[in-house]
Amino acid sequence: MYAERASRLTGAVVWTSTPEGPGGKPVLPDGCMDLLWSEGRLLVAGPDTRPHVPEGRPRRWAGIRFFPGTAPALLGVPAHELRDVRVELADLWPAARVRWLRDRVEAAPDPATALEDIALEQAERTTAPDPLLHRLVKRLDEGRPVSATAAELGLGTRTLHRRSLAAFGYGPKTLARILRLQRALALARSGTPYAETAVRAGYADQPHLAREVRNLTGMPLGELLGGG
Repeated sequence: MYAERASRLTGAVVWTSTPEGPGGKPVLPDGCMDLLWSEGRLLVAGPDTRPHVPEGRPRRWAGIRFFPGTAPALLGVPAHELRDVRVELADLWPAARVRWLRDRVEAAPDPATALEDIALEQAERTTAPDPLLHRLVKRLDEGRPVSATAAELGLGTRTLHRRSLAAFGYGPKTLARILRLQRALALARSGTPYAETAVRAGYADQPHLAREVRNLTGMPLGELLGGG
């Protein structure tokens, strides 16, 4: 079973997942990075460009999902170095500190809240994310073209691409595609007909929606929704 709530850290989401069957559901690209706990391990989920299928037996998970572009400053690593991978937090932070944090999470009544507390403490030690990144996400999530967004933000396309790699793990065009995918999935899951979903999410037509869903998730839209 999956559950989530808004975090006390601006823009973030705190979530938990417990096994309901023999196989885990794929994690779809969403523009975000997560700090994760699972049965004695602390990990970081980098930004995905393809579905991530959990390996091994089903496990209990807790996590905090950061607003797009904000995790690299908190973790101290450019997002593109973690693209499409899950890594141990001890690969990024001193091992002694990670052991202490792991023990803290393990001893907490709610691991998800313990992760949230760690993220809030880290945010207090870290320079606040560039507000330009938040505006970039907002504009692209509204369906604005990348070139127009770059001009509006006063950035050249090369500068925007370089900053996007560090903040999101990929260029602004890929970010725009992933945000559009998430808009479409939200509409389709709410019962909006596929043709209307395509138009409202910003696709040229329903076949365009179908191609993009398959390209980014590895599944046709109907199968994806039926499985979720």
